[in-house]
Amino acid sequence: MINKSAFGRYLARRKLFKYILAVPVVIALAITLSSSLLAASPEDPLVNIGDITRIEGIRDNLLMGNGIVIGLAGTGDSNRSQATIQMVANMLKKFGVNVTPEQIRSRNLAAVIVTASLPPFAHKGDRIDVTVNSLGDAKSLQGGTLLMTPLKAANGEVYAVAQGPVSIGGFNTRSGGTQVRKNHPTVARIPEGAIVERELNFGLSHRNLTFLLDQPNFETASFIAQAINDNFKYLFTAEPIAEAVDAGKVNVNIPEQFRDKVVEFIAKINNFKVRAGMEAKVVINERTGTIVMGHNVRISTVSVAHGNLTVKISSGEKVSQPAPFSGGETTITKETEIKISEGEGHMVVVPSGGTIGEIVAALNAIGASPRDIIAFPIAETFFLVTQ
Repeated sequence: MINKSAFGRYLARRKLFKYILAVPVVIALAITLSSSLLAASPEDPLVNIGDITRIEGIRDNLLMGNGIVIGLAGTGDSNRSQATIQMVANMLKKFGVNVTPEQIRSRNLAAVIVTASLPPFAHKGDRIDVTVNSLGDAKSLQGGTLLMTPLKAANGEVYAVAQGPVSIGGFNTRSGGTQVRKNHPTVARIPEGAIVERELNFGLSHRNLTFLLDQPNFETASFIAQAINDNFKYLFTAEPIAEAVDAGKVNVNIPEQFRDKVVEFIAKINNFKVRAGMEAKVVINERTGTIVMGHNVRISTVSVAHGNLTVKISSGEKVSQPAPFSGGETTITKETEIKISEGEGHMVVVPSGGTIGEIVAALNAIGASPRDIIAFPIAETFFLVTQ
């Protein structure tokens, strides 16, 4: 026996399914993401899924080659650089010019290593940027031109060829023993300086995809899976199509309606917006005196006292003159004076759970500079990093 009521609901569902597929996809996708956003902090950034993820198996590939930069105004490698001399001799030999290494003067030449990154889906004829690094003892690559250099991948195959004038983005000038330099003159770039000669084949599956997070985070992975499922509810799939496997991976089964439109399917997912969970983090760069604190950093109850202690040490010379007719000699002695001064100290109490604004206000109140803050035992006792 067939349950007429259940069978009727099934037919109604099938009719509704066909009707929905006939509606423009733009209308069908107009589903709010509020359910996936409420759990996140409003201060967490709202970003597109495509900006924080990549598809498994699709990545850049590194290329490298060695070449010669010519046209340098006496700032190239010296004759002590045997690699440069041998490379030039080999190059000239290919053009039918036979010279010995002793006949080559290399001050206008420089041996270089050329590196580049081949993006996925790059096609023959596309151009990519390259970086040129001096290999010998050249003083500067300014004004030089890179000769044709094959760029190989890890498998030894040539995927691009680089050539063109280099740009160091600065200068290196010497005169009369004085040198003025800006940036690194032995490292240069050639924007779009290489032409792709061989393509990488990336096959997109028509059944499932795996999205990898650039910054693994359990909360973000969960939001991504929830956003994908919410936006494809109109397909009435029996099971959710997306599942967060771990903090850095989300598996997505491609619905039957999109198995012949994988590119369109990926484009839709990449445009979905989610709240990216941010870890509570304090980043300190003692070398530059830079401190960066995330908005969700909290502190435990703490009292901070800060006072400037200044120690000044000065030394000078004093002439010691003997008494008349004493037979002594005039001598010069050094005297050292030490002065210690302590600035007025302040104590500030910051309550538990203080926000980033309260932390900054408290540190400013005691007159603490970035280097003073770095001197505090930040990593151990001052900041209690919590979510």
